[in-house]
Amino acid sequence: MKLLITSEIPENIYKELEENFEITYHDSNIPLSHDEIKEKIKGHDALLCPLSDKIDKDIIDSSENLKIIANYGAGFDNIDINYAREKGIVVTNAPAPASAVSTAELTFGLMLAAARKIVSGDKVTRAGEFYGWRPTFYLGSQLEGKTLGIIGLGNIGKNLAKRACAFGMKVLYYSRNRKEDFEKEFPVIYKDKDYVIANSDFLSLHTAYVDEVHHMISTKELEMMKDSAILINASRGPVVDEEALADALINKTIAGAALDVYEFEPKVNEKLLDLDNVILAPHLGNATFEARLEMGENAKDNLIQFKNGETPKNKVN
Repeated sequence: MKLLITSEIPENIYKELEENFEITYHDSNIPLSHDEIKEKIKGHDALLCPLSDKIDKDIIDSSENLKIIANYGAGFDNIDINYAREKGIVVTNAPAPASAVSTAELTFGLMLAAARKIVSGDKVTRAGEFYGWRPTFYLGSQLEGKTLGIIGLGNIGKNLAKRACAFGMKVLYYSRNRKEDFEKEFPVIYKDKDYVIANSDFLSLHTAYVDEVHHMISTKELEMMKDSAILINASRGPVVDEEALADALINKTIAGAALDVYEFEPKVNEKLLDLDNVILAPHLGNATFEARLEMGENAKDNLIQFKNGETPKNKVN
């Protein structure tokens, strides 16, 4: 079988795939364009791609031989899975427990960085504007005693809640399904979404992306938040109305934000680029050696299982 890999992957994962497939390899972290993928996929039976590659009808139709699309990531909203199903093409994802832990840790890091102004403080120091310790210089906010609101208490949300509890934070959450077993284990409080938004010092988004949550946080919700609150998004960019967020930060409707994902990723709203009260990370959620290797193992297994006539363990359509 001929396999197209559209991004650099860990070397040991590549070597195992090389033993099983005839590979065309884009050995780079610079993404291929839509047209480049359309051209390269011709004649290939399988595709391994990252979340950032949009695999639409045009790309799917570019190879008459295409039989499986393996996403290197837990999500799969970048793939037209309905059209793939119509064409009889299997789609798989690559979930990994380490991914949830890594994303929760990154989220907590963003929260700490925003609360203590670490990123902007680094800029001040490099600019020679640090003149020594002073009682009122560059004050931030401690996390202990503050309220963290989590929207979406899946694996990432649960891992974040555990860490917040360890820091002495009060944790509110909203999720489509109440997690009563988790409530028995950790002191988290279930409330409706509006209550969580309005009563959190830090509001962190961890909902899976479906059409219904597009712009879940927009002008109305931002105006409901405390003017001292900080918004954190490490889920999917379109969950937040980026233009409304930029305006809210400019107008001090909320105190700050920390983003790891963007509405039109990799593009970032230009208004945000000029603001000191927002931290902009380059989608680092599960960017750890542990998570990416575990995801790679799953993606590799899906492809090899399919080649061997088995049903891939992570088939999503």
